[in-house]
Amino acid sequence: MNAPFSPVSRSILALSGLSAAIRPLTPPVRETMMRARVIGTTKRGFVFISFLPFGSALKYILHSCMAVNMNLPKAWLLLLYGLPTKHSAERVSLWRKLRKFGALQLKTCDDGGDAALIRVKEIEGLSNQQIAQMFNEARARDYADLGRAATAFIKKRKGKRKDSSNDELEKFQQRFNEIREIDYFDCPAAHDAQILLKRAAGLFPTSSQPSPKLDAKKFVGKTWLTRPRPEIDRVGSAWLIRKFIDAKARFVFATNPAAHPEVVPYDMLDVEFTHQGEDCTYETLLRRFGLRDRAAQQIGEMIHDADLEDGKFKRAEGFGLDRVFKGWAKLNLSDVEILAKGFDCFEALYNWLRK
Repeated sequence: MNAPFSPVSRSILALSGLSAAIRPLTPPVRETMMRARVIGTTKRGFVFISFLPFGSALKYILHSCMAVNMNLPKAWLLLLYGLPTKHSAERVSLWRKLRKFGALQLKTCDDGGDAALIRVKEIEGLSNQQIAQMFNEARARDYADLGRAATAFIKKRKGKRKDSSNDELEKFQQRFNEIREIDYFDCPAAHDAQILLKRAAGLFPTSSQPSPKLDAKKFVGKTWLTRPRPEIDRVGSAWLIRKFIDAKARFVFATNPAAHPEVVPYDMLDVEFTHQGEDCTYETLLRRFGLRDRAAQQIGEMIHDADLEDGKFKRAEGFGLDRVFKGWAKLNLSDVEILAKGFDCFEALYNWLRK
């Protein structure tokens, strides 16, 4: 390796030699180096960028492009690290080793602070799906906080004039809009929060208003669409559809029903089968299809109390089921797997209630 190398071959060697350079370092520095593709910001230290997938410095990119007409890469390898100020020797040692492999120091500090805005295609150790799920979990917490406030408001305002509550309703809607602005991946919890806001504003028709009864035979062979990461109302509604409407019903998951005009959407905003008045989606299906099975109705009471959390039927069983479904989601079970396992839960519960 002491022989002279061209800019391109030097770039290739930089990649193969990087792991060898990491081994002699002390554990804190070595662990930092091994996370070289973890993207973030640092309050102390430098940002290093290895140009070209092989790790050459900028001068090698220019030389290579001019010499062999090589295209610039579509992605860069970055190392962001921070070390305590007392470890000055380690910082210098790391910097010297990085320089050997063509690393370029990128200025990110000014006015006593530092920042870096970096566009990346992937983050080492996390899939894009996992990152999106992390965003959705954060937004779900925001929507849950809003939902709790709206639920308390609904309980407080029953029997009172709507005019006296306009200010609070406007605040709820403003907060919802703020969350939606940063809800980059259409968190499924947005639907539940908006349902509560519409209930609070009294915008839904009450369940006592007449709705035409539907013939289950006309829905045989249909595909039903609901939101991803199904929880108790969506899983229960799917079980009810399979049990009493179409034993071979198919289920798919998406956030925009308008993009799937050939399917029957449920438990989504502005569709026929969703929350209506004080009813959850499961109860809406019971009523619209005229299902009077007593055990199925009892399950509806459990789902109602767990989904709406208004204590209407004083049924606690549904809360346990809901936590199980949410736990399966945290275990990264697919939507289809959650639905299949949920069917077994509801079928067992149904048979127990019929005894």
